[in-house]
Amino acid sequence: MIGRKYVDAVETAGGVPLIVPHNLSGDSLRLLFDRLDGLLLSGGGDVDPSIYGEEPHPDVDGVSADRDRVELALARWAVDQQKPLLAICRGIQVLNVALGGTLVQDIPSQVAGALPHHFDEKTTPRGYLAHSVSIEPGSLLSAVIQSEAASVNSWHHQSLKQVANPLRVVAESPDGIIEAVEIPGQRFVLGVQWHPEWLFETQPEMLRLFTALIEAASA
Repeated sequence: MIGRKYVDAVETAGGVPLIVPHNLSGDSLRLLFDRLDGLLLSGGGDVDPSIYGEEPHPDVDGVSADRDRVELALARWAVDQQKPLLAICRGIQVLNVALGGTLVQDIPSQVAGALPHHFDEKTTPRGYLAHSVSIEPGSLLSAVIQSEAASVNSWHHQSLKQVANPLRVVAESPDGIIEAVEIPGQRFVLGVQWHPEWLFETQPEMLRLFTALIEAASA
């Protein structure tokens, strides 16, 4: 189920959100995609590791075959058709896998020296600023948020490993975890590993991520 915060962020940025069901047939999904002006891939459970040729780590959780099928197709089509795309948390992982990349399946057990990237939801607010990210100068991301650094929340135990071509890494956390990617030359393709939908009401730079998507989709 899509979180209400995504809907609120898109509406606040001037867009009209349409939630895509995960049980659509391939033909229906394509017809719906062709009518969309832009696409937002949201957070959620893990992508099935078999899709990128790996056995599942014991901590892989929340896999949905229907969701993987639908979102991987949408991501590929969006890139092929240069349809504006904002990919958030699971979304950046879906985008990478859709284009041929792989994932770190569990940061705590597979990345030595990693910072905490996931927290107890009962004790930690969703908007908790867990760490900073450094942003590549001259990137689309730096232009959108108008900075080369940001403080972000963090609610993921997976991350990008082998980065797919043509994605370009444009932000990292202090421990080297990939925090954002984009595709140079495309109208608007941007993936972030954090959750701006929980920050946009208090951090104007996070609202600009959604505003930039809506502006690109309206062009």
